[in-house]
Amino acid sequence: MSLYAFLGTLEIGFIYGLVAMGVYLTFRILDFPDLTVDGSFTLGAAATAALIVSGVNPYLATLLGTLAAACAGIVTAWLNLRFNILHLLASILTMTALYTINLRVMGKPNLALIMEPTVLTPFEDLGIPAMYLKVIFVAVCAIIGGLLLSWFLYTQYGLAMRAVGSNKRMAQANGIVVKEKVYVGLALSNGLVGLAGALFAQTSGFADSTMGIGTIVVGLAAVIIGESLFGTKSILVVVLSCILGSILYRIAVSMALNADFLGFQASDLNLLTAVLVTLSLIFPKLRSEYKAKKAKRKKV
Repeated sequence: MSLYAFLGTLEIGFIYGLVAMGVYLTFRILDFPDLTVDGSFTLGAAATAALIVSGVNPYLATLLGTLAAACAGIVTAWLNLRFNILHLLASILTMTALYTINLRVMGKPNLALIMEPTVLTPFEDLGIPAMYLKVIFVAVCAIIGGLLLSWFLYTQYGLAMRAVGSNKRMAQANGIVVKEKVYVGLALSNGLVGLAGALFAQTSGFADSTMGIGTIVVGLAAVIIGESLFGTKSILVVVLSCILGSILYRIAVSMALNADFLGFQASDLNLLTAVLVTLSLIFPKLRSEYKAKKAKRKKV
């Protein structure tokens, strides 16, 4: 793998680390399987790109794109809580609607940002090569996002949200407003995903209506890989492991695609993703079985 390819892998890995944190928040903290992220990732990118092309400041455009994605999460929560639509179905409905909304936001299937100012523009005068600058910027964004999310989950409000995910009835019996926590949790989750989409569009130089396809699988893969390798001893460890899991996932995919003896092509990305996620799910079970057998042998 060349240096340029490795830096590109790190860049995408850090960006999708934000996606992984959003997925972790819904799947692990709230116990709410949310597929909205496939649409909110694109919405964050589309809204940000459309605003930048219209002359809006890139930082303001990124903030508005993030808020738009957060609103998509609120819609999913509203469908589930207000009308008792199954969470999976509610998120699928929102995701499906977002495809058309994203096209309307951009006005066409894709928008180019190559000649437009981005969040990286103010730092270009520092003399840092673009390929390093992108990695440093997205790494800082991902790490700050992870630290802030960890801090939030340790606050009283965050603990209440974790209680809702663990046991809704018990949380409600203790005076916690369950619906409010679900609304906030899904908004925060999709906001993180939308921020990732906004950063991806600006570092890649384009926004496309199909760029969010498979985002949920990638996010899940990162979460599972991170938890399998680094454990779940504390919230901070788990959140930061989402970033590391995302990077390791991207490195594994990149190495597999660049290994000539394996014969994989770019079109095989979905197959590789499925295989890696499957292995990540199987590995913890095999490890626990091995430890159980090892302990049994010691007793004998």
